[in-house]
Amino acid sequence: MPVDAAAPGPLWLLMYHSVAYADHDPYRITVTPDRLHSQLGWLRRRGLRGVSVGELLRARAAGRAARMVGLTFDDGYRDFLDTALPLLRGHGCTATVFVLPGRLHGSNAWDADGPRKRLLNADGIKAVAAAGMEIGSHGMRHVSLQGAADDVLEREVVDSRRRLTDLTGVPVQGFCYPYGAVDRRALAAVEDAGYGYGCAISPGRLTGRFALPRVHIGERDTGLRMRLKQALHPVRRRKVPPLPAPAAPAEPIEAR
Repeated sequence: MPVDAAAPGPLWLLMYHSVAYADHDPYRITVTPDRLHSQLGWLRRRGLRGVSVGELLRARAAGRAARMVGLTFDDGYRDFLDTALPLLRGHGCTATVFVLPGRLHGSNAWDADGPRKRLLNADGIKAVAAAGMEIGSHGMRHVSLQGAADDVLEREVVDSRRRLTDLTGVPVQGFCYPYGAVDRRALAAVEDAGYGYGCAISPGRLTGRFALPRVHIGERDTGLRMRLKQALHPVRRRKVPPLPAPAAPAEPIEAR
């Protein structure tokens, strides 16, 4: 049976990164376009629809999220715009893309052993937002916030939200902790900065509005593995209590 996201239990949030054909993928962050197409088709055949985290949380607060699954794409790779976006639209899905405003013309330099992948620039982020996807912050430069100093939290959490809000014209609601690393100070910084929610991976006792658990989805995840991950998710992750809905997407500031 599909996970009932309207109940006060685990939300099923899927974590993607890059969508491309790759010969070398040591961190298993890449799924091929064919695999993503297959995974989105699997969701549809089970009566599920992939949506952005903001849309999922608003639907959950209204009791309408039983057949919704959150789709997230970390790091903001250029291939999201070129490859993932057309596939998502073809399947009637939306998603949240967590981007790095401090690396607008860069690549994934933090992945020491992985192949270099281009990140979205400012125009790319605007194009993704204009296509109906939710833009969230992944910090400025993909720095772990676990045990981070106050000035690092200020830069990565507060400044990144300000930069992305200025770029898109819409107040950013979502934050995603780099590496999934979160502690109480980082969580408090995200809340104090005005975000509506935060995404982690396995936050344990910190699970809640500002530390939502997610499950990694990779190239190996066939329909059978997806079904197993769905079934095990409520066992492996703590229950998420009822949450207030984050703010609905606003009209771009410059258009008002």
